[in-house]
Amino acid sequence: MVAAASVVVAIGTVSGMLSALDGRQDSDTARPEVTSSPYLAPLPAVPTPSSASPSASPSASPSPKKKASPSPSPTKTEKKQSPAVSTRLYRYPESQVLEWVRANDGDPRHAVIASRIADQPAAVWFADFTPSTITSRVRAVTAGGSTQGRVPVVVPYAIPGRDCGGASQGGAPDLDAYDDWIDAFAAGLGSGEVIVILEPDSVAQTECLSAGERGRRFASLARAGRVLKAANPKARVYYDAGHSGWNAPAKQAGWLRQAGAASAASSDGVFSNVSNFHRTDDEIAYDRQVLDALGGPAGLGAVIDTSRNGNGAPADGEWCDPSGRKLGRTPTLSTGEARIDGYLWVKLPGESDGCKGAPGTFTPSYAYELAR
Repeated sequence: MVAAASVVVAIGTVSGMLSALDGRQDSDTARPEVTSSPYLAPLPAVPTPSSASPSASPSASPSPKKKASPSPSPTKTEKKQSPAVSTRLYRYPESQVLEWVRANDGDPRHAVIASRIADQPAAVWFADFTPSTITSRVRAVTAGGSTQGRVPVVVPYAIPGRDCGGASQGGAPDLDAYDDWIDAFAAGLGSGEVIVILEPDSVAQTECLSAGERGRRFASLARAGRVLKAANPKARVYYDAGHSGWNAPAKQAGWLRQAGAASAASSDGVFSNVSNFHRTDDEIAYDRQVLDALGGPAGLGAVIDTSRNGNGAPADGEWCDPSGRKLGRTPTLSTGEARIDGYLWVKLPGESDGCKGAPGTFTPSYAYELAR
């Protein structure tokens, strides 16, 4: 069984890829656009990092946990180019990495983390169940994107029974409350372009649910997609396809169909590899298989999380801050690949899964390891 879920820290206002509590940060605790999407070139020698030890960031945010990988793809030679910053995707100006960059100008890792991670647009997560503030918090992100003429990426992450009661358990108390929360979330989407990554793990990780529970969750997800797209016709809603090392394409597509992912009224396609490490080429092939099995309108596509997959998944299947990983392709909505709508940084690089730092917090030592 493939390990799943997302390590989450309960949070308040949105900040960067996830949500924030307040503005304090130390030097070892603790956003993303369209042209070509190169890999980042490797850097030379590692500077000596500051002596500060990792500690939980007050702007901790939900940091989706990676699923275990059976075996990585063969190593491929990667392009060595300078990072290109997308001109279409929106970088929200409040995030854990940006807070760290602003507070640690003298840290020897500063330039690398600032240019290779903080300068890139990334998703903004909403993982705490706060019905009274969710509309205004979502609106703050989408309005910022509209003002700049750029596309924000938002992640609603409050499905009941989240993570099958694991490390990222939480969310709404029940599906009725979740439906109301989604209504309030949708009210903040505005009228501009926005990408919605609807509930990571919510479809791929449902083996822990009974058939009845699974059916009720899928009905709620189908409703969520309809509500989001009705609230903003320019919203592009993507459903959880897991990743290439998890469920077989036909099985995943069957679940996705029940969750509304094959309907133009609720879906623009699927997303994969969120918080994982599988190579982009493997995800492209897998997503196309899922889409073929899913059916639905010809326009359905896929987006792939490339934030940490530059070296592929570790051979031992480790999902928690595995060593030897690197940044993947920079975020873009121009992939040059049929049916692949975008490469996104859904998981913000450097936000720990819970092994190299407190779960959901930005850990500069980990970020630097990925970026260099």
